[in-house]
Amino acid sequence: MSLLSVTRSSLAKDLRLEWRSKDAINAMLFFALLVVVIFSFSFDPNAEESRRIAGGLVWVAFLFAAVVALNQTWARELRNQVLDAYRISPAPADALFLSKVLGNFLFVAVLEVLMTPLFIVFFDLRAVGAGWQLVLVAALGTWALVVNGTFFAAVSLRTRSREIMLPLLLFPISVPALIAMVRATTVILTGEDSAYLPLVFLAVYDIVFTTVCLLLFETVLHAE
Repeated sequence: MSLLSVTRSSLAKDLRLEWRSKDAINAMLFFALLVVVIFSFSFDPNAEESRRIAGGLVWVAFLFAAVVALNQTWARELRNQVLDAYRISPAPADALFLSKVLGNFLFVAVLEVLMTPLFIVFFDLRAVGAGWQLVLVAALGTWALVVNGTFFAAVSLRTRSREIMLPLLLFPISVPALIAMVRATTVILTGEDSAYLPLVFLAVYDIVFTTVCLLLFETVLHAE
């Protein structure tokens, strides 16, 4: 069983389940929509102020919404002992982890595509700097959130309060990436500086944590 074939099969299975139930997407959209509305009533910024704080608001909203989906990542596999079947199968553990990360990345990316227009309308946003770099920030930042989120969701799977444990583990380790995401988004929206350094930091962060998570996941999968 090759890494690619198992990853593709497991990802296709997760996408089919989500397409039928839409549990993760609906929950994230509802949560993110609530955050946008609450923020819009909490702040009354003019256009210049909104560009300065929008990076923080956007990424905090996406981080909180992503946790809703990440909590469901492994819960589905506990039903009918699917996760136990993975343990005794010859399928590589890396493939299971990568399929979950890719699935979560797609779910959060869909959320960002759907919610970004609402942020633009509610906060009157426009990019003064290189707007195309926002795509890089979104891709690198989303990967940073989901690769750690998927790993810590597996770590907290068998804890009694995994819904609480996941944010407790994920938020502190995501702070450096979150700061880089907010910094990059802010300088692109305001055009006051270059987003080069935050983007390089995010790329290095993604490489390091993806490697560490892949190396440790097999131990987490077989832990009792």
